[in-house]
Amino acid sequence: MSALASWCFRHRLLVIGIWATLLVALAVPYATLGTSYSDAFSLPGLESSKAQARLQAAEPRQAGDTDQIVVHLRHDGSVRDTAVRQKVTSMLDRVAALPSVASVTSMYGPDGAARISKDGRTAYATVTFDAQAERIPVADVTRVIDTARAARDADLRVELGGQAVSDAAEGGTRSTEAIGLIAAGIILFVAFGSLLGMLLPLLVAVAALGAGLLAVGLTSHVMTLGSDAPTVAALIGLGVGIDYALFIVTRHRTGLRNGLTPEQAVVRALDTSGRAVVFAGLTVVTALLGLLVLRVGPLSAMGISAATAVLATVVASVTLLPALLGLFGGRLLTRRQRRALTAHDSEAGTRQPRATSRSRGRWAEQVERHRTLFALAALLVVAVLSLPALSLRLGTSDAGNDPKGTTTRAAYDLLAEGFGPGSNGPLVLVAQLGAPNDALALDKLVSAVQATPGVASATAEPVTSATRLSLIDVVPTGAPQDEATSTLITHLRKDVVPAAERGSGLTVYVGGTTATSGDLADLLAGKLPIFLAVIVVLGCLLLMLAFRSVLIPLTAAVMNLLASAASFGVVVAVFQWGWGSELLGLGKAGPVEAELPVIMLAILFGLSMDYQVFLVSRMHEEWERTRDNHRAIRIGQAETGRLINAAALIMICVFTAFVLGGERVIAEYGVGLAAAVAIDAFVLRTVLVPSLMHLLGRANWWLPAWLERTLPRVSIEGTPASAIRLERTTEVPHHPDGTTTASRSTAVPQPSRHGSPLRQDRGPSVPKSLAVAYLWWFFLGLFGVHHFHLGRTGRGLLYLCTLGLCGLGWLYDAFTLPRQVRSANVRLRAGQAAWMSSGRPNSRA
Repeated sequence: MSALASWCFRHRLLVIGIWATLLVALAVPYATLGTSYSDAFSLPGLESSKAQARLQAAEPRQAGDTDQIVVHLRHDGSVRDTAVRQKVTSMLDRVAALPSVASVTSMYGPDGAARISKDGRTAYATVTFDAQAERIPVADVTRVIDTARAARDADLRVELGGQAVSDAAEGGTRSTEAIGLIAAGIILFVAFGSLLGMLLPLLVAVAALGAGLLAVGLTSHVMTLGSDAPTVAALIGLGVGIDYALFIVTRHRTGLRNGLTPEQAVVRALDTSGRAVVFAGLTVVTALLGLLVLRVGPLSAMGISAATAVLATVVASVTLLPALLGLFGGRLLTRRQRRALTAHDSEAGTRQPRATSRSRGRWAEQVERHRTLFALAALLVVAVLSLPALSLRLGTSDAGNDPKGTTTRAAYDLLAEGFGPGSNGPLVLVAQLGAPNDALALDKLVSAVQATPGVASATAEPVTSATRLSLIDVVPTGAPQDEATSTLITHLRKDVVPAAERGSGLTVYVGGTTATSGDLADLLAGKLPIFLAVIVVLGCLLLMLAFRSVLIPLTAAVMNLLASAASFGVVVAVFQWGWGSELLGLGKAGPVEAELPVIMLAILFGLSMDYQVFLVSRMHEEWERTRDNHRAIRIGQAETGRLINAAALIMICVFTAFVLGGERVIAEYGVGLAAAVAIDAFVLRTVLVPSLMHLLGRANWWLPAWLERTLPRVSIEGTPASAIRLERTTEVPHHPDGTTTASRSTAVPQPSRHGSPLRQDRGPSVPKSLAVAYLWWFFLGLFGVHHFHLGRTGRGLLYLCTLGLCGLGWLYDAFTLPRQVRSANVRLRAGQAAWMSSGRPNSRA
């Protein structure tokens, strides 16, 4: 990292120019091509997908999205009245002639009696589009909405519902990223007391986020990305981007205050905090790419898009940020700090160390003194917050969860009042007749479904002669989100339908929006343990490489699970129980989105690892220097606590800003992530982790000898030698009489006339770690397996070849990696020992 930091500092204008060129190169095709986001997805092998595929193949036009136009009389009367009928019929005729509309089924048609409520005041017509909702142009849906609502008057109320209408309404949601940026800027200004110190992290985060989102938008042309993908990418990318820049800028300012030149401070910052940023960022990327294990298209695409944004922030933090730090130089310090530094420089080169915050030091001492009590209190807080998660129910929000005042919510409520709650989520049974005499079996199936408890009505459409296909519309007695409706779907699939198919050529699939939502929830719940195991194991391996310990990775995994459970509890309380969801403008209570747990787990494991890395890396640095566990924990907590809390406050502000956008799904992510970060930073990392580490003692740093010999050495605090030199620059040896003796010549390395200013700080040449190559093999294999199983046309052989190459690489590594790592570690220890014995400054001078 030192070479990269020095190069970016010295060629700062070139680096800034490269980033500007990159943004322009991405923005031009983005502006030309636009985006191609699509919420279309399929769940291969699931019954609802089979029903949709069969319907799509047999009746392509009827497989399009179906929406409702609901009319309601405000006064006594009936929609059958002549004046009302003429007005509504004229409006429906105009809608039927609009683009993208395949057909309109009127409540005044031959089978329209079932579309009029018993009191005659409410009725609905069905608009069938020629494509699924995500493929219909928003402008065409908007024309349908405007044409229908033009028929409203003082006596007649017209509302619309359906997926296409809902998507068009969501297109008008407000963007709230600016609110998060303003709040983050305020926190940065308070933390740094400098305008440049505030602007620099924001500038780097915005530039990285811009590059990431532009790349995600262009990627939508070559792979299917959902409409939520860029929002989730912005959510996570903006938060980590500001935080990563904050960590590096803070270390850089510390170096300046300790008397280093701007270039020395930049190199030192990237060789310490920069390494931690790269490691933490790769951990987040690994957790997000773990979504590929699920093999669910939209979730895999969301993981790739979010990982792209995070990767862009990491690259910007270690390239663009050093260039900007070089551009502004010492002006990142406040005027008072610069005057104090000048005054110290004039005092015979002596320099006092920067004192640790007294309040943080006192808090760290309190945690050490009462570690058992603090650990129990923190566990109690987490347990209370986690209790609601025990009633977690997965599903999909519908128009009933939309905010009051929206046309989709109004249509939902009118249909529920006039026709029963099940009318908002009818089931569709797609029946394929294999022989002419199967018509009798179909009639028996309709009768059996009508007699099934929980079914309000069941109506079969005539069998088409060309396709021998019939659709049975089943209206449950319960709402789409009720558990009784899920039970009904299971009963139909396992009992009623198999009994009707037995002894005939009839093939029946239970589909519909409600069935699809249930299938998705069941699929993700079944794959959740595998996904959780993958990200936990990968996270533990990465931390084991970084800190050479067994208990620290296990402790981090437990902390991540506790933070996740507590955040799920908050999400359940707000959205499933409805504690405040209406006040936030997010609609009434309903189930939690089915994909939320896996996506939040991926993000949370990455973010929690960030705080674990920044906290424990300072502890590990002190442990390597003193071998005093309690001192290492106390110093690490005291020196990183303020920084971690500031970073957490920034993330909380960014995540909370997305809650204000009015989109329920994104708001669930915002509330869950904000709660998780708050719990993680202010309860777990501030109280529980230090308390447990005090209780565990020296066992925190234990690693079996055979693992010590086998694992490659990955340092995230810089090389051990540079870490020791760093301590020499921040601590002044004390004599027994209380005086200090540290001169500038021994504390701060002086630049040579012709060489790098930190050349003498560099230790022996360290062999490149094989872990990087091994990670490359892993990710190539992961992508190869994923795309090969997707069966992409024309790419199968390519990915099969990639998989074969990765297999050969893994086979080669299995035989050579342990031997090479042991050899590299031996050379590293020997070189460091030789350098320490010959070139280390005398600390007793």
